[in-house]
Amino acid sequence: MTFSNDPVLLALALAIPALATLAIAMLGRWPNLREAATLAAAVLLFGVVMALLAHVLSGARPELHLVSVAPGLSLALKIDPLGMLFAAVAATLWIVNSLYSIGYMRGNDEPRQTIFYACFAIAIFATMGLAFSGNLFTLFVFYEVLSLSTYPLVTHKQSPAAMKAGRVYLLTLVGASMVLLLPAIVWTGLAAGTLDFRTGGILAGKLGDGALALLFALFVFGAAKAAVMPLHRWLPAAMVAPTPVSALLHAVAVVKAGVFTILKVAVSVFGIETLSASGASEWLVYVAGFTIVAASVVALRADDLKRRLAYSTIGQLSYIVLAAALASPVAVLGAALHIAAHAVSKITLFFAAGSVYTAEHVTKISQMDGIGRRMPWTMGAFAIGALSMIGLPPTAGFLGKWFILDAATGATNWFAVGVIVVSTVLNAAYFLPILTRAFLRPANGPRQEAPLAMVIALTVTAAGTVLLFLCPGVPFRLASMIMGG
Repeated sequence: MTFSNDPVLLALALAIPALATLAIAMLGRWPNLREAATLAAAVLLFGVVMALLAHVLSGARPELHLVSVAPGLSLALKIDPLGMLFAAVAATLWIVNSLYSIGYMRGNDEPRQTIFYACFAIAIFATMGLAFSGNLFTLFVFYEVLSLSTYPLVTHKQSPAAMKAGRVYLLTLVGASMVLLLPAIVWTGLAAGTLDFRTGGILAGKLGDGALALLFALFVFGAAKAAVMPLHRWLPAAMVAPTPVSALLHAVAVVKAGVFTILKVAVSVFGIETLSASGASEWLVYVAGFTIVAASVVALRADDLKRRLAYSTIGQLSYIVLAAALASPVAVLGAALHIAAHAVSKITLFFAAGSVYTAEHVTKISQMDGIGRRMPWTMGAFAIGALSMIGLPPTAGFLGKWFILDAATGATNWFAVGVIVVSTVLNAAYFLPILTRAFLRPANGPRQEAPLAMVIALTVTAAGTVLLFLCPGVPFRLASMIMGG
């Protein structure tokens, strides 16, 4: 191994979740100790990531070369502002998700809890490696580890529906990465002579405009975790998993790995200037726009709460993809901010959905009459998350949408502007009726909330959704630094 710019913290960011996996497995017979190990690892990782954040904000770019697989092919880590933002979001949410998971898994008497916590830790390990990857090969390796480690979580219930969802999940994600993403990486290496991420990209002058557009398409659809249509069906199918897994899929790691990969490739492989000059990403504006509107229409018609949230996620992710397609510094700023805003807002919504299920065993929106009066903390948090997804201040969802809209108007891309406006109306149309049903219809039972750990977790993330709007300093600084490396 070779070291520069304080790599010890960088190594710890991978070591902590890896060691946590072993500790969880060894302590499986003692649930209290197992869950204490999970929480302790999450807190330790948060501390390490915050220390790395301070280094990055001061201008450092920590690096760590792990191993050379072949000449020109190595596992290597290097932190840049975009990766730092992704890692900070994941590390922060691992704490609250762990707290929530304890309440949920015990409250619903879920089986195989040790496997659940262990696979969750491996997923966080993969997320850290992906966020801090220094080249496309490293990103691909950790991307695949993330897919494989989350499969047991998706199939946790081991029911026929869960096993079917797991097959769709694995076939779509691994199939797309092998058939599309891996060839894109090989093509990039042959064309550029390197797989390293560099500010401004590595493909300028290496390929013609048509080839660049085709290569970009391979990356976009190869990163199927981003759920760009038509490679989106795995996401609503995976909603058979326990709610903490849904939170992992939608907020902490999995789908964020998809949009992170697309944005990272746009910035550090193609380069925003190259994408803009070549027009290689123009087609993606229309694909992302269709995904946003179509997913919103499906969400509007869904009565199952988690299904509605799943299609909401598909649409919200494509705001980030749309921003990457617009290929401008302002769009990249908006995309990065939306990664953080969507994470904290959507985890709040899924936490609330899981709390409603745990306390009331309600899964359908049509069954939620008066539930806001019976579960005011839970549905109050849900309301904040919903307003953020619509994009209303003072919630974090407003920030990313504002800058993406600014980028679209600056580029006079009226299709993108229209998509954002129409989808915002659709977002309101499928979220606000839930709130009116929950708060304005009569309550049919006494007040009762989910277990305290779950309520604390969703209250924290709801507060974070507002605080991220009021105090966006650190995410905004990181997002602003992306174009400069």
